[in-house]
Amino acid sequence: MSKFQIGLGVSGGIAAYKAVEVMRLLQKSRCEVSVAMTRHATEFVQPLTFRALTDKHVIVDDYDPANPDPIAHINFSQNIDLLLVVPATANIIAKFANGVADDFLSSTYLACTAAVMIAPAMNTTMWEQPATQRNIERLKADGVHFVEPVAGELACKTVGTGKLEDVENIVKQVLALLVQSPKSKVQDREKTTLDIGHETLDLAAERLLITVGGTREAIDPVRYISNYSSGKMGYAVAEAAGARGAEVTVVAGQTTIDTAANVKVFRALSAVEMHDAVMRELPNATIFVGAAAVADYRPANSADAKIKKDGKETMTLELTKTPDILADVAKHRSNGLLVIGFAAETNDVVNYARSKMQKKGLDMVVANDITKEGAGFNTDTNIATIISKDSQIDLPLMPKRELADKILDEILKLRNSNAG
Repeated sequence: MSKFQIGLGVSGGIAAYKAVEVMRLLQKSRCEVSVAMTRHATEFVQPLTFRALTDKHVIVDDYDPANPDPIAHINFSQNIDLLLVVPATANIIAKFANGVADDFLSSTYLACTAAVMIAPAMNTTMWEQPATQRNIERLKADGVHFVEPVAGELACKTVGTGKLEDVENIVKQVLALLVQSPKSKVQDREKTTLDIGHETLDLAAERLLITVGGTREAIDPVRYISNYSSGKMGYAVAEAAGARGAEVTVVAGQTTIDTAANVKVFRALSAVEMHDAVMRELPNATIFVGAAAVADYRPANSADAKIKKDGKETMTLELTKTPDILADVAKHRSNGLLVIGFAAETNDVVNYARSKMQKKGLDMVVANDITKEGAGFNTDTNIATIISKDSQIDLPLMPKRELADKILDEILKLRNSNAG
């Protein structure tokens, strides 16, 4: 089983004790962890704790006489696959973003050539402060990955966003990034499966391309034809696939939610734009999932200026077909590409879904009846039937994130059956 080298940076916040739990989970996942701490971090957790669990010197100061390496900030940073900072305070984020190197951890960041992931934890007001958000955006632009903090009760007894993400979710995102990162020293992705709890990165060999949300087809610069799709189901699949090690690219139409963690996103509001983006990215994919609600028709002639009523009681629109993204993807498949479709129906759901699968040459269809309570557009739950050539699985009401893993389980079965 592959082993990664992790440099764990701990900065001075009350959540510093959780860095110990993160380290232990990483060790259980066969990662080797070296630890660096800021001076303020040692006021919350003693370096001896990390030293006892890693059997390694914990670096706080380059120039400490006890430090066995006089240029540790260089050697430490050059021998790791990932620099992970847990927790990251507003102060350390500001230092990283502005190139300040006045302690070991900030000097290590500047010398680091490996991937960097930061898990912030701080007071809500500090998190929402424009200066902090500017620093975060700058680091994201520099390629730094973030494990976003969550909402909850903070140490200061206030409630809001700023709480450190759950340690298991931090480690899942770390392992997913390590497998996906071009800077990773793991050369054979297909043989890389890292355990965390009862879960594995079983999609580490896959590159998933997924469409999400609805499309907008312009009538004029003000009006458009669209649908009720929120993108929640598609983003749930993207997030689940990323957590299981897949390299994920999203082509997103109009959505009501932000992007999932650790995925590449391209925006494409119209059916034509989405088709072009999909066909451009398709050669890199091993799995395509068409979860977007793509308009079947668009206005034949979109007006350049707002159409005026001018006393008219009716208006007639001539519509023309949009490109069939799913059919075109299936037609141009190569190298074992799996093509998965979604079918949102209001009646005779399974038969319509099977017909769609056969006509378009799909490997699998996820069908749901949008008239059922708790299913369909803009809900956090769904009810679905997963249909392939040889099977049909009826699933009850469940959270979309849970359903996403059920869908990926069936996709993985397809992959394994094809390989056999």
